[in-house]
Amino acid sequence: MEKWVVSAKKADFKKIADQFGIDQVTARILRNREIVGEQAIEEYLHGTLESLHAPKQMKDMERAVFILKEKIKEKKKIRIIGDYDIDGIQSVYILYSALSVCGAEIDYAIPDRIADGYGVNERLVRQAAADGIDTILTCDNGIAAACELSLAKELGMTVVLTDHHEVPYEETADGQKIFHIPAADAVVNPKQPDCPYPFKELCGAAVSFKLVQALYEEMGFSPEKALEYLENAAFATVGDVMSLVGENRILVKEGLKALNQTKNYGMRALAARNQIELGKIKAYHIGFVLGPCLNASGRLDTAKRALELLLAKDEYTAAEYAGDLYDLNVSRKEMTEKGVREAVELVEQTSLREDKVLVIYLPDCHESLAGIIAGRIRERYHRPVFLLTKGEDGVKGSGRSIESYSMYEEMSKCKELFTKFGGHPMAAGLSLPEEHVNLFRKKLNQHTVLTEEELRGKIVIDVPMPLDYISKILVEELNILEPFGKSNEKPVFADKNIHILSLGIFGKNRNVCRMQVQSQGGTVMSAVYFGQTDEFLDFLGKKYGNDAVQQAISGKGTDMAVSFIYYPEINVYNGKESLQIIVKNYC
Repeated sequence: MEKWVVSAKKADFKKIADQFGIDQVTARILRNREIVGEQAIEEYLHGTLESLHAPKQMKDMERAVFILKEKIKEKKKIRIIGDYDIDGIQSVYILYSALSVCGAEIDYAIPDRIADGYGVNERLVRQAAADGIDTILTCDNGIAAACELSLAKELGMTVVLTDHHEVPYEETADGQKIFHIPAADAVVNPKQPDCPYPFKELCGAAVSFKLVQALYEEMGFSPEKALEYLENAAFATVGDVMSLVGENRILVKEGLKALNQTKNYGMRALAARNQIELGKIKAYHIGFVLGPCLNASGRLDTAKRALELLLAKDEYTAAEYAGDLYDLNVSRKEMTEKGVREAVELVEQTSLREDKVLVIYLPDCHESLAGIIAGRIRERYHRPVFLLTKGEDGVKGSGRSIESYSMYEEMSKCKELFTKFGGHPMAAGLSLPEEHVNLFRKKLNQHTVLTEEELRGKIVIDVPMPLDYISKILVEELNILEPFGKSNEKPVFADKNIHILSLGIFGKNRNVCRMQVQSQGGTVMSAVYFGQTDEFLDFLGKKYGNDAVQQAISGKGTDMAVSFIYYPEINVYNGKESLQIIVKNYC
């Protein structure tokens, strides 16, 4: 069971609450999210599009705009080269649509995940030259493609690079970093060490959106016209799991408003196919429902299908593409579940169970699903996980880590085993010969200094809040903290010694437990737990006896007292509102 700890960050919560007209609970949550200082709190609570930074603050932005304007005027052929994930698809859509409006001779190419791999490669560059392309415009990639873009220059093409990934570097013996920036005609990436742009965490589509804002201004369009692509930048920011702080938070907050009134046939059709009403789309739906449909095309088919959805010119075509993507995502989910089951079976039934670092080899698993499955296994066992699959040229894999284990550093200790590897502390990708799989597992576990405590997992509680404190006003105020996502997670509340008065198990898969509970202060309300309900009943049975559990199921009241981690909400049933808690965990 995970360790529960309370966030103990200090501040004058009463002063903050009084100054900004919020509850002290909300003030505590802001402090826990490192929203510190009047300006930061004001921007977080009330930031608008006017708070965004000017695109031309980005290094080479004006140069990129000048080049594109000239190429449009001269009717030169421009090719966008994007990527096959949500961010790449939305980036291509933004640039292709906007440059088309500007009258550009424009087309696009998206790499195939398996045949091409990530980003610009030699085949795509040579194909562009063969097709008479004058200018390559990258989006969501290119910063790590120095060789490929040098080839483009050698073949006589102009290169405008837009990206958001880290700039590759070498570290000298004295600790200095030597950055390697491709020799493009313009490089627009806020992560460049000498880029003065104040906010560094934009996704690729947000960088593309900024480029369009600057280009439209130069072309004489009104600023509002560029805002047509705000919803796409917001969608990609959530889909690419960017931190929802600063400028990103404003982009997503305002972009969700636009998305909920979208005129894009593809977006409307995709929401309809997933039975999501326009006006009710939240960041959650992008991350877990709509986004995976776009990603599924790049994983199992071609990302061009997702792009064609966004470019659809009528409802019928859009509905057709939305249906295809929905079906692909259903297949992706089924394949993922199968992979997760096989991975769990291997862990439970072999010596893998003893390992602190899990290296799981599923030869027949689709390589595009390795990262998703690794993430699911990591959540289940709270261990670093590498999920390996058999590719055409040896074994490929993806890793997902825990906070106390830097994947890239640990892989660097046995880099001689790989044909290729890369990543960062929390995630990694690799290729290696099949005969090195067992040695890779052995070396990682020999080198690791992970302790049992680090493998236990931890839940950080924002506010230990008695159920008696929950009110409709507070629950409604908590809505100002949305959109939730990375670095702005949904708040975590907890209360102890909550008595279970009654409970019932519902749902086709018996995965919903509805309870009536009573706090120590006497407040009675509904509680709902979505999850492994049989495990929950087993937990209660071991602690209080099966008779007590049956008594609760019969609605007769019990002495069973539990601590809950929860989130409060307002439940509406038959037009009547009532407070309830959604239980996330128990002990």
